[in-house]
Amino acid sequence: MAQDEWTAVDAYFSEKLLPPDDALEAALKRNRDAGLPAIDVSPLQGKLLFLLARLVGARNVLEIGTLGGYSTIWLARALAGAGKVVTLEYSPAHAAVARENIRAAGLETNVDLRIGAALETLPALEQEGVVFDFVFVDADKRSNPDYLRWALRLARIGAVVAVDNVARAGRVLDAASDDPDIIGIRRFLDLAGQEMDQKKRWSATAIQTVGAKGWDGLAIGLVEQA
Repeated sequence: MAQDEWTAVDAYFSEKLLPPDDALEAALKRNRDAGLPAIDVSPLQGKLLFLLARLVGARNVLEIGTLGGYSTIWLARALAGAGKVVTLEYSPAHAAVARENIRAAGLETNVDLRIGAALETLPALEQEGVVFDFVFVDADKRSNPDYLRWALRLARIGAVVAVDNVARAGRVLDAASDDPDIIGIRRFLDLAGQEMDQKKRWSATAIQTVGAKGWDGLAIGLVEQA
């Protein structure tokens, strides 16, 4: 019953706050038709990412985990001035769908989609000297601690870092879990606390979320030291 209610409330909020959007709806359809897993952020979550990026006046955005480019479109639309989203995707098949979605949304000049394992791609960004105003992490959860380390290395002071899927329907509480994703999220939260309390690198929080995507959560932090 709870899931039905969460979905209904999401639909109500969307009706009131999100006007119909052909490009975003077409992207989701293209993802379904291509057989991509239905793990995109929800429309309301996409709008949240858009607003967070706008709030910091983001010109350079890093997205770790492109999938079909649905969240990428939201982030690219939030860019200030002649900005760029650098989005990293492991799967060439997913990247091909994302490129089509981004092109159809008219945002190909605002998006730099790089294919390959993110932990192999991120060092190149550091070598290029790119500094990011907003970072969104939504990839393999087992690597979240490493993604956080890279986010803090690549983000400017005052940047926002958001990490998706940190509650996993409450399974994050299972300290005995042998699921690599749960282990990765727990290690990420340990590191997030250390970087905040011991190293003072950032100030962060996490919230649980419910909705059309079920029960999960989002961690959000503000970078305070380079």
